[in-house]
Order: sequence, then structure tokens, then C-alpha cells
Amino acid sequence: MDRALNYLALARKAGRAELGEEPVGAAARAHHAHLILVAGDASEHTWRRAKSFAAGTDQQCLRVKFTKDEMGFAIGRTSLAVAAITDAALALSLVQALGEPEKNKAAEAALQEQVNRIRKRNAEEKAHQRNRRLGKKSVGMKKKEH
Repeated sequence: MDRALNYLALARKAGRAELGEEPVGAAARAHHAHLILVAGDASEHTWRRAKSFAAGTDQQCLRVKFTKDEMGFAIGRTSLAVAAITDAALALSLVQALGEPEKNKAAEAALQEQVNRIRKRNAEEKAHQRNRRLGKKSVGMKKKEH
């Protein structure tokens, strides 16, 4: 099985994937989907619908080389036409595993920016929690003598 399909299976097992048109639409409307994948043999209607889910947002929508049967087999179903990845780092890894850098350059750059933003926010939150727990250490401040 292809590495990208392995990432799709991993996302499903981790609870970071929405599978099927309605759950993908709900995740996209809630701005939880970072990447929407559409099978290569999915209908034009499904492709247009998936693109409309991502329209006007920073969510990425890609048509992949895999068939509905291949995508379905990867996640333990008979077929799957559309899926959404709700974890930015996992979505970035999946796009990189697709192996088409020139085709997916814009999606990869957007996902990399999202991952960097999330990592920075997590680091700031960790520092904030540490400061709340230990008190912020002031650099250059002299202790008052009593």
C-alpha cells in the first residue's frame, strides 16, 4: 500500500479523519478540516462539492491518484470517495507522501504554514502554563532588600 494511504489509515485510527461526503462537509463548515481528499475516479459532482466545502477558507482540497476502492480498502471500507484530515501535521505528511511536489506545491506550503502556526501557539501555551505554575522570571530585576 502507498505511504499516503497509510497516513489516511493512521488518521482514521487516530480519530483525525472524517469519511464520506456529509461528515466532510460538516468538518469543513466547522473549519476543522485541514485537507480534503477526493478519489481520482470520483464523479465531477463530488469534486465540485468538495471544492465548494473548502472555498474561501485556508482548507486545502486535492484530487488524488487513488481510486475509491483503494481509499476504501486503506480505511477498512468497500469504497471511499471523499475524506477530510483534521490534523494539520498529519495532512502535511500525507501531501508530502503523495510524491507530486509540483502539483501539490500550494497545498503543501499552506499546510506547512498552518503547522508552524500551531506549533508556535502550542509553545506559547506551554510557556504560559509554566509561567503560571512557577511565576515569570524577570531578567535583570534586582531583588529588594528588606
